Amino acid sequence: MLAGRVPLPERRHWAGLAVVAGGVVVGFPLLTSLALQTSTTSHAAVVVGLLPLTTATFAALRTGRRPSRTFWIAAVSGAVVVLGFTLAESGGALSTGDLYLFGALLVCAAGYTEGGRLAALMPGWQVIGWALVFCLPLMLAASAVALSLEPVHLNAHGIVGLVWVAAGSTFFGLYVWYRGMAAIGIPKASQLQLAQPLLTLVWSVSLLGEDLSPTAPVAAVAVLVCIAVTQRSKS
Repeated sequence: MLAGRVPLPERRHWAGLAVVAGGVVVGFPLLTSLALQTSTTSHAAVVVGLLPLTTATFAALRTGRRPSRTFWIAAVSGAVVVLGFTLAESGGALSTGDLYLFGALLVCAAGYTEGGRLAALMPGWQVIGWALVFCLPLMLAASAVALSLEPVHLNAHGIVGLVWVAAGSTFFGLYVWYRGMAAIGIPKASQLQLAQPLLTLVWSVSLLGEDLSPTAPVAAVAVLVCIAVTQRSKS
């Protein structure tokens, strides 16, 4: 931001940037990390598969557009599939990890919606850039506290993972995501998220060596079908 001599955003954009910062910079990464302490990546992937639907719902509420009946039928069907999967995997009751994941869905959807709206008013890289700048004081304070309470054992795997999360996922990934939403609109862009659960399942098995639940791919595909219907239905 300093190298590009980017001026401060207008005051009317501060609230939206705060939602982006709280949703995608702090809320979603924090809540999903807490969830993954007790949930597997494959399990989390299916629950997070509801994110496109949640984002589309937030966008509809934010813009005041009323989704069609087909939209709501598919939305309820997708929610039933997700809840049924989480209940079956947790032995009939929602776990703490599931509650973290559902909270992550809400804050991330709000951040995506506001980011997509702001990306139509300023470059996408500035949207996530200012969100990161706004969070810097909080991140520095939290890091200082965490380092004083927990020992840190650096290794190549951890450093590479941290750099990827910071530069790849949190900055570059959201930069191109917001730019895409500004170009084609939030509803259409949400369809690109439909591949996320299945891709996460593949990566969790190939990179982390997790055991894939037999019901996880079935639930993931069912959720994708339901969300696809909501995205393609008329507003």
